Amino acid sequence: MTAHVVVGADGSPPSQAAVEWAADDAVRRGCSLRIVHVCAPWIYDIPLQTPPGFRDSMVEYCQDVLDAAANLARAHAPQIEVEAVRERGRTVEVLRREAEDAEQVVLGSRGLGGFTGLLLGSVSLALAGHVAAPVVVVRKAQRRTHDEIVVGFDGSSESEAVFQYAFEEAAMRKARLHAVHTVQAPVLGPYAAAYTSLIDDAFVTERRLATETLIPWRERYPQVEIRQTVVIGHPVAVICEASQAADLVVVGSRGLGGAGSAVLGSVSHGVLHHAHCPVAVVRPRGKA
Repeated sequence: MTAHVVVGADGSPPSQAAVEWAADDAVRRGCSLRIVHVCAPWIYDIPLQTPPGFRDSMVEYCQDVLDAAANLARAHAPQIEVEAVRERGRTVEVLRREAEDAEQVVLGSRGLGGFTGLLLGSVSLALAGHVAAPVVVVRKAQRRTHDEIVVGFDGSSESEAVFQYAFEEAAMRKARLHAVHTVQAPVLGPYAAAYTSLIDDAFVTERRLATETLIPWRERYPQVEIRQTVVIGHPVAVICEASQAADLVVVGSRGLGGAGSAVLGSVSHGVLHHAHCPVAVVRPRGKA
């Protein structure tokens, strides 16, 4: 199959925003767009007696959702090739298969099946960090561009893949790259003043390490303007604040703060819930 971006479509407003975002992404990458709508298996396999025409009407509804998404993509980016497919099965399982040969997978933050109060749906959580392809989660359509990509890094083994994706995105968009590295202050007792110099020394060391980390990337992508931020604070709060002036936030699937058995770390999870722009979760290819 030729290079393509996969986007899940279910007719919800976040899904429509994801289709538009994915269409723009396909344009930037010079590849095709594959729109996938999954019909729940119960539509076909429901054991109970249903009114005449019920199953046909549900299948027709699924096709209408898919056609609407395809029309939206073609109107938004008429220059790309759009393939629209209707699949049968469980949404997460189908999209995981679709991710195997995709450039990346784009999803709305919450579909029609979620509770209204939830910020992030079960499908987004089940895909982000669980598939090899990058997963981009889109909450709403962006009508304003900032020409800036935010990347959060912490020196973990995933930073290489995260930086690779972030720099490629910045280069494709001709955007600035805002590299954010946070230092969490230790919890100290009543004699905290005695440790001020130690905290200052640790911050200086972290800032130096962050600067050194970026040196080879500056050399590899000289066309990308880089802004570096090293601050004391919680990474979720700092990255989400930076996301207010960004077109995309890029994070790893699990950083140094995550438990060894966790697929999606607490920082990535928090950013997915609270960022003000689309979030890309990048997992190194071939990672078990």
